[in-house]
Amino acid sequence: MSDFKMPSLGADMDAGTLVEWLKQPGDKLGKGDVIAVVETQKGAIEIEVFHDAVMGVHLVEPGERVTVGTTIARLDDGEIEEPEHEAAAPPSALPATETLAPAAVAHIRKPEEERLKITPAARKRAEEMGIDLQIVSPDAAGVIGLAELEAAAKGQTPILTRTKAGIDPVEMRRAIAAAMARSKREIPHYYVSSDLDVTALMTWLEGENRKRPVAERLLYAVPLIRALCLSLAKTPELNGIHEGDVFRPDEAVHAGIAVSMRGGGLIAPAILNADTLDLDVLRKALADLVQRVRAGRLKSSEMTSATVTISNLGEKTADMLMPVIYPPQVAIIGCGQIRETARFKSGAWQARRVMTVTVAADHRVSDGRIAARFLNDAQRQLDHPEKL
Repeated sequence: MSDFKMPSLGADMDAGTLVEWLKQPGDKLGKGDVIAVVETQKGAIEIEVFHDAVMGVHLVEPGERVTVGTTIARLDDGEIEEPEHEAAAPPSALPATETLAPAAVAHIRKPEEERLKITPAARKRAEEMGIDLQIVSPDAAGVIGLAELEAAAKGQTPILTRTKAGIDPVEMRRAIAAAMARSKREIPHYYVSSDLDVTALMTWLEGENRKRPVAERLLYAVPLIRALCLSLAKTPELNGIHEGDVFRPDEAVHAGIAVSMRGGGLIAPAILNADTLDLDVLRKALADLVQRVRAGRLKSSEMTSATVTISNLGEKTADMLMPVIYPPQVAIIGCGQIRETARFKSGAWQARRVMTVTVAADHRVSDGRIAARFLNDAQRQLDHPEKL
């Protein structure tokens, strides 16, 4: 048996509230399976298991708020395949007489009195998404949970307009402030900026999008992220984690993408292996990530795996962003809006489109020369957008 603990889903999280168990004692678990939903200051996060196991006992009931590192369940790490001979049920399994898991029962409002057996989390989500509960099929135990709600949503056109969805904006702002205060207190920041010429990128993008169906057209953020990630792959000093006075560069670029939340606040879940994704795969991954941020449904791996963060202000915003590193990462890339300016190029003044890109990095790991090298390589990537 092993302990499954409340994970840390970012530097701004010290505790979380268990919303719902999605796996019950005795269920077989595969790597990557979502076993629970945890509410944090930034929304509901789906918690994954990272190895094959069997769900043992639940040690925390839905609705309980527990600190990071608290054991919330036990997993049986032994053989998952059923033995050929009959064996006694493991002590962690539910008694055969039980028809509903304790976690589900705890979440059902008066199950004997109501026709619909639905967890509070699912009821709340259905209201936010505009889904008629009459069309939702319950699970084998007759209970409607978040998983059944999501399955039903795929069969209709849900209104994905999560507003605050139980998120306390004051608490979220406090969490962000605490994480950023820690960052500025513990990390010796330095900043290097450069005006990158994106004229070639935008010209290529306009031509490329004319060839594509509307639904498959690219926002400029997609090739921009692709170019930055390719350059980050060549600059390990900016891509990794610093913990316990040790820096661990990562071979893969798991790019945290800063996304603004409805109602205020910011969250930066990761697109895993972003440096290996072509433009179309990256486009879909980015669109999916933004949609799930706004709907309040992210996975724990997306919240804990980022090796660097990219923050793009977008159009009609500001020329420059001086971002703050999100610990334990060692760098964050801030991109301002695209603007037109005059530049002397090829013997004449030309109207060019530029973007100020700023690297905020950790002086314990790198220095300005490294950041400048990264920006120069990013410019080379952007000069040849057809190769991205």
